Amino acid sequence: MLSFGANPIPFVNHLGFTLHKMENGKSELHYAALPEHLNTFGVTHGGASMTLLDVTMAVAARSLESDDLGCVTIEMKTSFMQAARGPLVARGLVLHRTKSMAYCEGKVYDSEGRLCTHATGTFKYMPRTVKPGTHQAVIATD
Repeated sequence: MLSFGANPIPFVNHLGFTLHKMENGKSELHYAALPEHLNTFGVTHGGASMTLLDVTMAVAARSLESDDLGCVTIEMKTSFMQAARGPLVARGLVLHRTKSMAYCEGKVYDSEGRLCTHATGTFKYMPRTVKPGTHQAVIATD
């Protein structure tokens, strides 16, 4: 189960991502798409690949902070080079960091080590003002 302190990530856990590295602005997650995560060509759906990249970059950004801060995606650009088949490995890297933002890059590789998908993203650090198990209607990003 992927979580940050007492903060699990239900959607990510539903997809089955596993965390293998989270340190010094770098991350590595693994993912084996289930049949319901495939597209009509029988390969990992682009939305699942994008979610993997989003989480991988956010984990890289989070590796530079305490559990008191989370981060939210401000923007993300994704390029698909080739179909993502079989077990996937995603690696994230913080390219630049400011007090409140992290600029990241993520790559997804197939089981043969071929680059399938590449993304860049901007993430904003946010204080965790809501205790786990409570509800907040809006997450302000200003």
